[in-house]
Amino acid sequence: MNTLRGLRWYVLGLVAIATIINYVDRGAMGIMWPSISEDLGFTKVDYANILNSFMLAYAIGQGVFGKLFDKIGTRFGFVISIVIWSVSIALHAIAKTVGQFSLFRGTMGFGEAGNWPGATKANAEWFPIKERALAQGIFNAGASTGAIVSPLLIAWLWAIWGWQATFVAIAVVGLIWILPWVILYKSGPETHPWLSDEEREYILSGQKKQEVAASGGNEFAPGWFEMLTYKESWSVIFSRFFLDPVWWLFVGWLPIYLSEKYGFNVKEIGLYAWVPYVGSAIGAVFGGWLCGRCLGSGWSVNRARKFVITLGGIIMFPALVLTAFAGSPLVAVLLMAVILFGFQTAIGNIQTLPSDYFSGKSVGSLAGIGGTAAVLSVIILNWLVPLIVDNFSYVPVFLLGASLVPLSVLSVWLLGGHIQAVKQRM
Repeated sequence: MNTLRGLRWYVLGLVAIATIINYVDRGAMGIMWPSISEDLGFTKVDYANILNSFMLAYAIGQGVFGKLFDKIGTRFGFVISIVIWSVSIALHAIAKTVGQFSLFRGTMGFGEAGNWPGATKANAEWFPIKERALAQGIFNAGASTGAIVSPLLIAWLWAIWGWQATFVAIAVVGLIWILPWVILYKSGPETHPWLSDEEREYILSGQKKQEVAASGGNEFAPGWFEMLTYKESWSVIFSRFFLDPVWWLFVGWLPIYLSEKYGFNVKEIGLYAWVPYVGSAIGAVFGGWLCGRCLGSGWSVNRARKFVITLGGIIMFPALVLTAFAGSPLVAVLLMAVILFGFQTAIGNIQTLPSDYFSGKSVGSLAGIGGTAAVLSVIILNWLVPLIVDNFSYVPVFLLGASLVPLSVLSVWLLGGHIQAVKQRM
């Protein structure tokens, strides 16, 4: 076959599609929960326990897949990840107890975790530094697109087939994705037979390892334990720990919030729950574009990253406070769209930090550790939500989310230092 122009964007497109599938699968249970809980007699506490089985396995999977992608490569790492989560979502159809749902939700979470360190690694492999924030934004827009599609698609499938068959149907889509991925992703850009010499040179000359070599330095890819002795690594870990619960507050609890606060059924949830993710999708692309624009205007990576991350925080904080006191479902979901716009503006640049600081295998490993820290904080949130809501209301939950935003931004400013390639201590 001749060369394929813009091959890096085709690779990114398939990663984004995998992320859409990931979020359709992830959102299905929450959207159909009113029907599932009615059929099986489950409670909100049961939902939180099932959700946390997903999150716990997801936390483990982030670290495991970070190392696995570094060891076996991006191509087969993605195949293993999507097979595990697709088979697991199909098995939801036969679950009858909280324990069974927790088991299948856990294996699904483990598999789905591979999508994020894999995407970060693909970004680092296939894109020069100046395009990475945009590429990460497009990939993150896949998560938002999946969250937009999921309520409408799942509600429609549920109305036709019921919840069991819906789980099976969406699993099949994930398995089909594997075929074009294996065909297209033959290798990295260094040796891919479909990549033109011009694009190969553009990708590789714009990556950090060439910049470090040109400056007479050495590429630095520390192992786990050495990497954790650098405060820059902890800026990634803590910024993810504090910020990710804001996203998962809506991914995990938005359908339950609409059901409990406004009495919505599955169809009504489908009509409203997609709205916040429109803001999310726009924010994902905006954050990447804005950072790229700043870099193109001569800003340093340090200045551009910190500016865009801080801007995202400034957008999120007041919108979270206002959501706590929203008077109608429409006002609530529109404010949530603003929150998720700000979240995605910031998170794409935070997720790019591992490749700003380190090289090679350390990129996937630090992305995985950061993801694990994020998931652990979400597990804490999931335990707190039923307790807070049952004793008070959803108001303190949104205010808690607001309080986490400045802590995340400060983690980047105080621990991240000057955002640039970390030099090994002599």
